[in-house]
Amino acid sequence: MQLKSILACAASAVLFGTSLTTHAAEVKELKIAEQYGISYLPLMIMEDQHLVEKYSSEAGAGGLKVTWAKFAGGNVMNDALLSESLHIAAGGVAPLVTLWAKTRGNYDVKAVAALNSMPLFLNTRNPNVKTIKDFTDKDKIALPAVKVSIQAVTLQMAAEKAFGPGQQNKLDRLTVSMSHPDGQAALLSGTSEVDAHFSSPPFQYQQLEKPGIHTVLNSYEVLGGPATFNLIWTTTKFRKENPRVYAAFTMALDDAIAMINKDKRWAAETYLRISKDKDTVEDIMKMLDDPQVKFTTTPQNVMKYVDFMHKTGSIKVKPASWKELFFDNVQNLPGS
Repeated sequence: MQLKSILACAASAVLFGTSLTTHAAEVKELKIAEQYGISYLPLMIMEDQHLVEKYSSEAGAGGLKVTWAKFAGGNVMNDALLSESLHIAAGGVAPLVTLWAKTRGNYDVKAVAALNSMPLFLNTRNPNVKTIKDFTDKDKIALPAVKVSIQAVTLQMAAEKAFGPGQQNKLDRLTVSMSHPDGQAALLSGTSEVDAHFSSPPFQYQQLEKPGIHTVLNSYEVLGGPATFNLIWTTTKFRKENPRVYAAFTMALDDAIAMINKDKRWAAETYLRISKDKDTVEDIMKMLDDPQVKFTTTPQNVMKYVDFMHKTGSIKVKPASWKELFFDNVQNLPGS
C-alpha cells in the first residue's frame, strides 16, 4: 500500500471511529449517480480509471463492485437515495439543500464534498428576450427539474431581483423539466415550443456557437460571484456503516480532480472519449481554461442558496453555517 493510502486510511479510521483491523461488513456493491455534462468529469474519470475500486482494495475492502447510473435531475436521484437503491448522489446545490432539510433527524443527508464551481447560462433563441423580464407565455424554458433544480432556484432568485419581493415564482410557469441533451435538442431545433434552456457546461457553450442563440442570464451575476454548481451527498447511515468505502470514494474524488487540474488536455480528451461528445479537444479545452470554471471539493457560496430557499419557504430549517451541510471530511476547507 502506498504511503498516501496508509495515511488516508488511518485518518479515516480516526475520523469515523473505526478500526483498520476490526470492522463490520460493508457494502459489496456501491451505487453512484451522475448526471450529464462536463461538470461531472471527476466522476467520469473515477469510473473510467476504477479509482474507487483501487482505493477500496488498498483500504482492505477489496472486491467492491461500483455501479454508475445516469440521472436527468436531482429530484429523481433523491428519491432513489432515500429508497436505498442508490448510495451516493451528485447534483446541484438546491436538491442537496432540499434533502438536507427534509431528512434532519432521520436519514440526515449531508454533502460529501463539492465537485466544482461553474457559471450556468440561460440561453434563448428568441431575439426579443434581452433580460428575463422579456419572457412571455409564448416562451418555454427547459431545465433539469422544475422548482427544485439548481437552475430553477437560480431563476427564482433572479426573478425576485427583477420583479421584486414575493415574485420569485413569476417565471416558474414557463419552465419544463428536461434532461440537458433533450433541452438542447429542443432549443436548437427551431421548431419546439422550448425556446430557452438553463443548462450547464458543455451544453451552454455549444449552444452559443449556433447563430441566433444568446445568453439572457449568468448564475454568477445572480449570486454576486463564483459559486458551487455540483455537490456529492449521501446519508449519515451509509457513511457510518461503510467507513472504508466512504474513505475510498473521497480519495478517488481527490485523485480525479487532481488529474483534471494537472493536465487539462488529457482531461478534455478523456471527456470526449467517455462522453462521445462531438466537440473538438480545443472546444473542451476552452471550457476547462475558462477562469470561471473550477474543479474543487471546496464549497463556494452555497449559503446564498440556503438563505434564499429558507426565506421563500422551500426549506423549513436552516443551517447556521455551510459546515452543517457537509460531513466533517471537508470542514477544514475554506468554504462559504
